[in-house]
Amino acid sequence: MNLDLLNQPYHVSEEAIAFYQENRYIKLKNVFDAPTLAHYNGVISGQVAKMNTTTTKLDERDTYGKAFLQLFNLWRENTEVKEFVFSKRLAQIATHLMQCQGVRMYHDQALFKEGGGGITPWHADQYYWPLSSDKTVTVWIPLQAVPLEMGPLEFSAASHRIVEGRDLKIGDESEQLIGEKLRVTDFKHVIEPFDLGEVSFHSGWVFHRAGANITNQTRKVMTVIYMDKNMILQQPTNKNQEADWHTWCPGAKVGEVIDSELNPVLY
Repeated sequence: MNLDLLNQPYHVSEEAIAFYQENRYIKLKNVFDAPTLAHYNGVISGQVAKMNTTTTKLDERDTYGKAFLQLFNLWRENTEVKEFVFSKRLAQIATHLMQCQGVRMYHDQALFKEGGGGITPWHADQYYWPLSSDKTVTVWIPLQAVPLEMGPLEFSAASHRIVEGRDLKIGDESEQLIGEKLRVTDFKHVIEPFDLGEVSFHSGWVFHRAGANITNQTRKVMTVIYMDKNMILQQPTNKNQEADWHTWCPGAKVGEVIDSELNPVLY
């Protein structure tokens, strides 16, 4: 297994940067190889099993609860997960796509959609984030191939231009209202499988969702959220942003660069 791959540069073409800037999402193939993913699938799955406290049956949960098991900041709990999350290869791609000087960690999260798990409703991530600019990007790393039946991430290309729906938290209402809005616009709805080793990057304001997992296998995905290394903390505009401030940026001050121990510069 080539663990060095985590920190080897990945060529981000000018075409890829232009595509991302226009659409605010991109899928990139062969970012990781099969042995690397197999190793970290085992490591991350083990850590998720250790941290998961959800005992409610799938059919007894709400829409959000049926979407996935969600565990945060695994890098703080496991040194091998930290190796993966701190990958310079991923952070370098994020920096190039956003066209900034470098990136810091906002937080990581594992998103495991169980077999039989429901949809992930339409939403924009940055509703939750007290961040002063849109220089934010999430890398979505499937730890196995994701056919359509497992519920791969879907994007509304270039939908970061829509302001309506940005004030909706993820749930039944966001699925309905954002879905209706996107249906009457010209933004392309992209639904594609992910090959093994293929990852996606999407910005904080682009709308995205995922279908149900109709297989009996868990769709295992690791994500890292990056922000411009010079990101300023803004005054929260909702209770979720208030909570995110104190959880993911402890000690950061409104109007200043976010530089807490949880937000190291990764590239």
